[in-house]
Amino acid sequence: MRPLKHYEILGNWATLLLTTDHNGNIDYVKLADEMDVLIASKPNGIYSNGTAGEFYTQTENEFDQISRLLAEKCEAAGVSFQIGVSHMSPQISLARLQRTKALKPSAFQVILPDWFPVTMEEGIRFLQKMSDEAGKIGLVLYNPPHAKIKLQPEQWPVIKKEVSGVVGLKVSDQGGSPHWYKEALTHKDGFSLFIPGHRLATGIKNGADGAYSNMACLNPFAAQKWYDQIAGDIEAGLELEQRIDRFMKQFIEPLITEQHYPNPACDRFLAILGGWTDVGETMRWPYRSVPKEIARQIRPAVRDLLPEFFDR
Repeated sequence: MRPLKHYEILGNWATLLLTTDHNGNIDYVKLADEMDVLIASKPNGIYSNGTAGEFYTQTENEFDQISRLLAEKCEAAGVSFQIGVSHMSPQISLARLQRTKALKPSAFQVILPDWFPVTMEEGIRFLQKMSDEAGKIGLVLYNPPHAKIKLQPEQWPVIKKEVSGVVGLKVSDQGGSPHWYKEALTHKDGFSLFIPGHRLATGIKNGADGAYSNMACLNPFAAQKWYDQIAGDIEAGLELEQRIDRFMKQFIEPLITEQHYPNPACDRFLAILGGWTDVGETMRWPYRSVPKEIARQIRPAVRDLLPEFFDR
């Protein structure tokens, strides 16, 4: 796959969820099946080893197997793909990039070293080394809300000036704040800007380029149709977003804020709720899993609220 320029990274990118058995071990047969379904949904792209892929739990052998499998399937289907080489250790992240650049992903996703917070100077040193090793393959910097260093829009041009190989940003949009979008558009030159998947319509309307989509966890076919709808009828896209927002506030956010399940457990739960593939119920040790029974209980109400995500 050829490397993508920043202006070519756009739209709805589906996340590869980790598939597990009842002990939390990776089930590669189910993983391959999931990849086939994602490819069939015709997304703008697929990415591996994000938060939903539980990259922080993988051994290096597991990481390599997942990356090779995704590359083989996406190359055969002609689907753009990104490999997440993120790790809390900069040395491990660098080694992951070095081992997988021969797979020729469309881009690499990275996080800043995350055990001890880096200074801006140290973060740039890290990104420079990663970019040098990646060569022509661009980097997408993943800066989630729980990162120890939360980059502000005014810092983005500093990164671009020092590391031209950073072509994309995967960030929170601070709840769709108009002020944040105004600042973001001022400083996004040279970057593809991706925001949370459940606010895709608001993001596109305000100048973002797409999302590494949590809504694709619920149903990748519906998530892609939503992006296509937004491109042709923004008002209809915003109406669906309003219902998605109600769904998130009523059914998903309490799992995080009240019951303290980790975000990737909720991503896995979305796939179980949507029923489009078998990812397994069990998060990898030591993290808790949202019980499958909850999906059974709320599915009728969610189907009524978001029929688009249950009817292909």
